[in-house]
Amino acid sequence: MKKFKGLSLFSNVGIAETYSCEYIDFKVANELIQNRADFYKEMYPDVDMIQGDILDDVVFKKIIKTAEDNNCDFIMATPPCQGMSIAGQMKENDPRNKLIIKVTEAIHILKPKYFLIENVPNMPKTYINVNNEDIKLDDYLNRELDDLYNINIIILNSKDYGTPQSRKRSFVLGSLVSEKNWKLPIAKQKEITVFNSIGHLPSLEAGETSTIPFHNAKKHNDRHIMWMKNTPTGNTAFLNKVHYPKKETGVRITGFSTTYKRMSWDKPCPTITMANGSISSQNNVHPGRKNDDGTYSDARVLTLKEIFLLTGLPDDWTPPSFASENLIRQVIGEGVPPKLIQTLLKGIV
Repeated sequence: MKKFKGLSLFSNVGIAETYSCEYIDFKVANELIQNRADFYKEMYPDVDMIQGDILDDVVFKKIIKTAEDNNCDFIMATPPCQGMSIAGQMKENDPRNKLIIKVTEAIHILKPKYFLIENVPNMPKTYINVNNEDIKLDDYLNRELDDLYNINIIILNSKDYGTPQSRKRSFVLGSLVSEKNWKLPIAKQKEITVFNSIGHLPSLEAGETSTIPFHNAKKHNDRHIMWMKNTPTGNTAFLNKVHYPKKETGVRITGFSTTYKRMSWDKPCPTITMANGSISSQNNVHPGRKNDDGTYSDARVLTLKEIFLLTGLPDDWTPPSFASENLIRQVIGEGVPPKLIQTLLKGIV
């Protein structure tokens, strides 16, 4: 099977590319942040990584020139979602507005056979400011590209396509009018539960380690541990009658019911965010198992190994040795579940 030659923009550390090698031979990548670019280079040593700001003309021209030299005919772009906002909150000269504009410019110049733009679910209906005009992103892309491309905009959930994690993402899929249309995924797969994915791993309490690479538990403060030991699987500590979140003064802490919360064993896990190392953040605590004394085990956030598996990464996925735990947690929290990308790429071959 002939592979397409790829350019990856806003590449993070290349999580999205994990299963792409069957379809795309990525030749060029761009990432703004240095340690992420270094991470990517170690994971994909044969890809020409261009580190720098795509809004910098020198960097952009280098990306385009390198992509042209490599005959890139596929573009994948995953611009930071923080650059998108609703109409009325956009600052006229906000440079983040220009990220999607630069992606569009790259598409115009390179004219790839196919392109994929990924972002948050409400991306198509958010506004960007172009030449002092507020315009919805889907309208802008259609206005700029529909004379060259057949464009489909879809929203998919990774839990429906082989990943044990519920994570909704929007995708703009473009196929050059001279190429066959991008075939969209229809059939949903059976959901994979948290238990199916990580139930085989040994139980760990906060601060404990194991012989399994990356299956080591973070340390947490004693109060958080006590609250979560008394929180059943699938519940939030806010529902506890005695050991609920409270300040050292004894005053009850209030918050969202998705915080200080254990996951459920029998469902895909909730969206893994950049704050996955914090008990007090969104849906981060291990499901746990009921102990003989009525408390629950694993009063901690997920280990890195558990996060790898719940993101759909291979069992032997190994980050660079220089990468800190915090960096790894952050980049996975921002990453695209790679099996979702794999599912989409099947539609162009």
